[in-house]
Amino acid sequence: MRIAIATLLGGIVMFLWGAFAHMVLPLGEMSMRAPLDEDKVLAALHDGLPGEHGIYVLPHYDPATQGDEKSIATFSAKAKANPYAFIVYTPYGKDPMASMPYNLFHQWLSETLAALIVALIMIRAGTGAARGLLIGLGFGIFSWLSLSVPYWNWYRFPGAFTLGSLVEQAFGWLVAGAVMGWWLGRHRTP
Repeated sequence: MRIAIATLLGGIVMFLWGAFAHMVLPLGEMSMRAPLDEDKVLAALHDGLPGEHGIYVLPHYDPATQGDEKSIATFSAKAKANPYAFIVYTPYGKDPMASMPYNLFHQWLSETLAALIVALIMIRAGTGAARGLLIGLGFGIFSWLSLSVPYWNWYRFPGAFTLGSLVEQAFGWLVAGAVMGWWLGRHRTP
């Protein structure tokens, strides 16, 4: 039961911190910008991308041409002369306000499942607020290094966005870890 409560506490702390970081602080939206002519860009996406959900990288490199020096040179020249875009594309619309409860539930669930992993590690590593703080911070930095840094490195995610992700993950898991470690430590049996 103490692991379940620690898990719920960690999930709630991370969920609330994430809401604060996105709704009050600019951490979740750092480097996000509006296009100059949104309708023109939306029309171009609709006309230029296939009608399937996916991730599109522009300019596009076809892996089937690996080893073909002429194709590689053509792509390299195109990549140098044009802007770069990483597009998460869905060809159909969706009302973000109507889907907010669904999205919030899944966010809370993912934070809570992550907190379960942290709680299980804490049980093995030892508990207490100070140790939980360090374990939580370690998980926050681990998640950032594993996800955000590769996106910055390979897909050119902006540095400010990547830094915002570090603050969001490291601080959130630091606080969640401290709360979870405190809870697990106060229920130790002699």
